[in-house]
Amino acid sequence: MVTLILSTARQLALKIASYGVMHLIVAIIVAFAITRDIRLALAIGMVEPFFQTIAYTIHDRIWHVIEKRRLESGLKEAAEAFTSRLGVMSPEEQLRAHSTCPSGHSHALPRSFKQIALKTVTYGIMHFAVAVAVAYVLTRDIRAALAIGLIEPLVQTVFFTIHDRVWNRVENNRA
Repeated sequence: MVTLILSTARQLALKIASYGVMHLIVAIIVAFAITRDIRLALAIGMVEPFFQTIAYTIHDRIWHVIEKRRLESGLKEAAEAFTSRLGVMSPEEQLRAHSTCPSGHSHALPRSFKQIALKTVTYGIMHFAVAVAVAYVLTRDIRAALAIGLIEPLVQTVFFTIHDRVWNRVENNRA
């Protein structure tokens, strides 16, 4: 049990650290492309990823809970569908199982495109808000802050999706 906890903590720390490094590099490059001031780009590139990493960690933990619940629900639903097809679960048992959820439920697989897209969109919105706030505090220029806030999260969102897919593969391989 202790080994599992330490392994999970180490994996989470590596995931957060890799995200932070990736974000730092992209933030500096985008800030420099917009401001053409290396000192300002370094300041934005160092401060903004710090706050984004905190926001990312919260975002990732929330989505981890959502995905875990959907996976557990999906496994239960798949088992119900399988037992129903085998005739193991009677129509009365199916009705009872499905009536616990007022909206009913489908037998869709977890990690659908819709889930991935929604996770990416929520990440983009969160990232935009943090990027504009940090850039404005450092530059006191609303146009530069909005430009950084619009362009940098778009670039980061592409890298976030790649980062998230890589880590999903790592986590799936460990499981």
